[in-house]
Amino acid sequence: MSIGSLYFVKVLFLVVVIAAVGIGVTELVKSFAARDVHVPLIPVLVGMTAMIGGAYQGGPAWLVGIFAMTVLVLMIWRMFQGTDGYVRDITATILVTVYPALLAGFVALLLAHPLDGPDRVVVFIATTVASDVGGYFAGISLGKHRMSPLISPKKTWEGFAGSALACMAVGGWLVAWLLDDAVWKGVLIGAVVVVFATLGDLVESVIKRDLGVKDMGSVLPGHGGLMDRLDSLVSALIPVWALLTLLV
Repeated sequence: MSIGSLYFVKVLFLVVVIAAVGIGVTELVKSFAARDVHVPLIPVLVGMTAMIGGAYQGGPAWLVGIFAMTVLVLMIWRMFQGTDGYVRDITATILVTVYPALLAGFVALLLAHPLDGPDRVVVFIATTVASDVGGYFAGISLGKHRMSPLISPKKTWEGFAGSALACMAVGGWLVAWLLDDAVWKGVLIGAVVVVFATLGDLVESVIKRDLGVKDMGSVLPGHGGLMDRLDSLVSALIPVWALLTLLV
């Protein structure tokens, strides 16, 4: 349904994005609550929805403006609940408002491109997913040298190499096929994606270790929470949007 809506009913695709990221936000908020860090879920979800919708309608300026207003409202909201733990709670609240809420707004910016928005979204999603797929198969078959044992013991340099090859191959192919542009531009996008997607995985691993949780949720049996799948996507969004805007 989401792919069909991407090309035929763009607003419906945005609804799918809002629902998916909203689940990820909910998982983060619950994980923080387990450590007695309180993030107001409903106001964050309202701000997230406004940011994604605003980005689609008005572009980057609306996205940044709504984000700034959301942060201000959240700071005031928490202020009326007392001073105890204010800095702790509002810091976590702003973190959730940025990651993943603000970053998800860049999907709307990709989609809103007047000529080939849906194709740009496909390039982004497919190239980023290629990082997970390439890394998984290279890691289980060749992985020996760990990247960061303290943060994510399962990640290896061999897996990273597999991710890089998959990202660059898919990026080069899709930019040439869907966007009718030079293969090297897609290869460059793929190379950038693998770096930011990997860093996104590591960032979420650090957050989970600090919160003392194995997975952010259980909505995906065998894979954890939805946020466990969105981490690389939201982290790669800004560089992909920037490169597609500048190069393609």
